[in-house]
Amino acid sequence: MAFLADLHVHSRFSRATSRSLDLPHLALWAAKKGLAVVGTGDITHPAWRQEARSQLLPAGGSLFRLLPEGEREVAQHLPAACRRTVRFMLTAEISTIYKKGERTRKVHHLILLPGFAEVERLAARLERVGNLHADGRPILGLDSRDLLEICLEAGEGVTLIPAHIWTPWFSALGSRSGFDSIEACYGDLAPQIFAVETGLSADPPMCWRLSALDRYRLVSHSDAHSPDRLGREASRYHTERDFFAMRRALETGAGYGGTVELFPEEGKYHLDGHRACNQRMTPAETRAAAGRCPVCGKGVTVGVLSRVEQLADRPAGVRPGVAAPWTSLVPLAELLGEIAGVGPRTKRVAAEYEGLLERLGPEIPILEALPIETIRAASSPLLAEAIARLRAGEVVRTQQLRVVEVVHRGDRVTLVAQRGPLQVKASGVARDSAGRNQRVEVANATSGKVVTGTVIDGSTVEVAF
Repeated sequence: MAFLADLHVHSRFSRATSRSLDLPHLALWAAKKGLAVVGTGDITHPAWRQEARSQLLPAGGSLFRLLPEGEREVAQHLPAACRRTVRFMLTAEISTIYKKGERTRKVHHLILLPGFAEVERLAARLERVGNLHADGRPILGLDSRDLLEICLEAGEGVTLIPAHIWTPWFSALGSRSGFDSIEACYGDLAPQIFAVETGLSADPPMCWRLSALDRYRLVSHSDAHSPDRLGREASRYHTERDFFAMRRALETGAGYGGTVELFPEEGKYHLDGHRACNQRMTPAETRAAAGRCPVCGKGVTVGVLSRVEQLADRPAGVRPGVAAPWTSLVPLAELLGEIAGVGPRTKRVAAEYEGLLERLGPEIPILEALPIETIRAASSPLLAEAIARLRAGEVVRTQQLRVVEVVHRGDRVTLVAQRGPLQVKASGVARDSAGRNQRVEVANATSGKVVTGTVIDGSTVEVAF
């Protein structure tokens, strides 16, 4: 069976996270998004671990589910078309900061665990190193290689995945505090690493430029700091919902179905920049400025795109034979907000979002697979057109959806002119493409005369007498 999993998430015990990040809300939003398996996140935090122990029960396959009363409560708040049982995997993110090779290294790691016994062994070892109570994502003075060793010793199946590997400040390959290879980061235990996380500012084609990454499965997750951010990135499996089956898929590639990604251009760290001066720069602009901010002259933070170019040994566009499928999506709430000209977290968007889920089911299947005509019938031509373009790969970044073209060059349209009770209609051919309420030139199909009118919908253009 095919399903989606989002394993890198957080709880309310992590810094800068939503207070609503509890297990029922994670289950609620996982179901809304169309996720079958979601990580608990932060499972090394004692208070969060106690909540998980009291609210989860084994679901088979070394995964967990909410207690029956918890599932019933969640179901009451779900659109009927989204009601499903979500499985939880025990997961954590660990931040390590240490000196190596004359540099301070800051690396984040995603940990997957099959049971609470393994969690307790891992937590007991990590408690000797640092404070697990202060933050759901603990910061430890521990070499990445040594953390990997502790994880391997915590029990069969415990898995470490280097998190968001390109992020400048906190990752294995980051420009500011990382290494030039996974091997350099994890030393003699690097062969125990078989998957790496792309992060929000990168996607598989960027990773393919580095041949050294061919041996790793590329995974993607949301790193959600609030429940509604779940599923903005996820990984697809063609296995049973079983911890060890999913782990084998990552280790061997058999049963691994690739990733759902944001467009990397939307990621905070995709380009170089200097946040204090509100500067974002392409790699070419950074090189032209000798790595300096054009406003204040201080050094810029080298972003993901530049870092990939620094380490790449392949040109862009090369797809290795071992590459898994991937797709780029824009979250449904962002599409709705862009079309309406309002923010994605406004009440208007929330109401439209919930209505769509009630009529059509979970979000990711709407974006990926539901027939466009079904979407058009249940929503609007604008949303249907936006999703069609998204699937065709025509959307590069979210901002481009502010205008969704509903009339295209060469389309047959009806010209409508109205003055008082008098209405005149004629057939015409659009000479350009335009969105609703935009101006477009249309050639009258009979006379050939070109007039300019306002797009009403995908087949109607209003013109003045």
